[in-house]
Amino acid sequence: MFWFWLYLPLHLLTATCLCHSIKAPTSSSQQSFKTNLFNFYHSLILADGKETTIHLLKDIPKRYYFALEEGRVLAPFSITVTPCDVPIEWSILVYKSPPGKATPGDHDTQEVSKSQKASSMVSTIFNYKGNSVETYMGMSSHSALYLLEFLSTERDTHITVYLTTDTTSGHLYPELPADPRIDVIGIGHTTVTLTWKHSPSVLQHRESIQYCLLVNEKHNYKSLCAAETAIRSSGMKLPPTLTLSLTPYLLEPQQVMILSNSELSIINKVSSGEVRQVCMGTKNTYTVPSLSPSTQYYFDVFIVNILTNASAAYTGTFARTLEEPEPKVPELKDGKVIHVVLDGKKQKFYSLQYQARHKKILFTFQLCRGQIRVHITRNGKTVASENLSGLKYFSLKGKLLDTYLVQLRSTEEFNSSVKVQASPHFHKPLFPLLPESLKIKSFSKLRTCRSVTIAWLGTQEESKYCVYRKRIEEDQIWRELQSADRCSGPESRHKSEKVLCKYFYDLNLQRAVTTETIKGLEAGTVYLFDVYLFGPSGIPVRYHSKVVKTRKKC
Repeated sequence: MFWFWLYLPLHLLTATCLCHSIKAPTSSSQQSFKTNLFNFYHSLILADGKETTIHLLKDIPKRYYFALEEGRVLAPFSITVTPCDVPIEWSILVYKSPPGKATPGDHDTQEVSKSQKASSMVSTIFNYKGNSVETYMGMSSHSALYLLEFLSTERDTHITVYLTTDTTSGHLYPELPADPRIDVIGIGHTTVTLTWKHSPSVLQHRESIQYCLLVNEKHNYKSLCAAETAIRSSGMKLPPTLTLSLTPYLLEPQQVMILSNSELSIINKVSSGEVRQVCMGTKNTYTVPSLSPSTQYYFDVFIVNILTNASAAYTGTFARTLEEPEPKVPELKDGKVIHVVLDGKKQKFYSLQYQARHKKILFTFQLCRGQIRVHITRNGKTVASENLSGLKYFSLKGKLLDTYLVQLRSTEEFNSSVKVQASPHFHKPLFPLLPESLKIKSFSKLRTCRSVTIAWLGTQEESKYCVYRKRIEEDQIWRELQSADRCSGPESRHKSEKVLCKYFYDLNLQRAVTTETIKGLEAGTVYLFDVYLFGPSGIPVRYHSKVVKTRKKC
């Protein structure tokens, strides 16, 4: 029987196969069987309970076989294959022997009858193509021999294979939680905060298990093996694993190692960006520091057994850091408009400096969002201090080369923003002449199911006014009013929201009022109306938004 060959030394398998070769059958099925049997005898034995690294040459298949120990009738087994680079093809074939197997030492162990050969079967029970870590679990019998075949069609590569028939004494690989995803819980300009579910292995083997994080700018990796291969291919040298080790490690010139708070960080500078490795023990929340603003990063977390170097990969994620904030401008220049964003949580002053080149100076502030407190000093003495609301001018008179310090602070918990300009009095005005009030009025009695009538104040200077409308839900009113950017112009609006534009003025301010009836509306619907005033400079001023609901029934 063929089981005799399992007891021969490996280097005799080929010779045994040739000495007891099967006589050439006439049918094609028998010839196929003979070919498959030849593949078994020209394969290597796959070790049980040990992770095996296998190197594959392009387009050249490699085969390994295994069988149960003598005396075991049925037993579960599992095979885990981890591609370390490109996608591969691999399959499992089973060779089943007919009943009546002879034991080693019987007089017929040197021969196999023709009837037994014909009734033996070779079949494929599993095949896969890709670069994911795949595990096959099955039930083995003493009358079956298994063949694993691996093939790489893209290029030379290597893989790891783990076979075990002992499913009762634990796993080589650390166990992943039921939900293996990585969650991004915070994004900053230079930081990203991640969290993930704890591995059950951490609770059972805390001393020998830890998490390692890989950060790069290219893509996610499906295994630690694949990540290490990619880094090595870029010319970097890696430690034996990503596990925390105090063993001296010789860094390359383009590498930086950081050890702090029991965390080991290794940063590789490669042509495709930065690759960072961090091992943080059993903590399952980590903030990645010192990232570049406005850059997309890919994050992979691996749970690593530091005793066996075996690892399992969480489902990778990615995030883009926030754009770098506008740089702080320490000095205001004549006529230049500065847009300042203030952090409401920090509640601290942001300072801008201006040196006067004329005696009369005009400071202009346009509040874009939130509430802001402004404080202006001249040569260290306070000359103005108040809360901003809408558009505000400060006309100050001093001496040449006086130094003004403008300090701004958000008075609300969320961010506020403001536009600031300093200029001499004879400078062309930035904003148009403003009316006494920037409120929009609606007339309830003129409101119908299909139209509303609004009015607003004008000035003695002929200016352009544009009206915009937006349909909103009732539960969105507060959010729309709070989030409105009063510095943004009509260019931020959708074309369909534009209603009309008109010019008007009146030398008599008491008559400088205009009305407009907006038609074509829907009954019982809430609308947000905005009016933009354009002056000679072309910079618009936005009136305070008005919310009006059409009648349900008319």
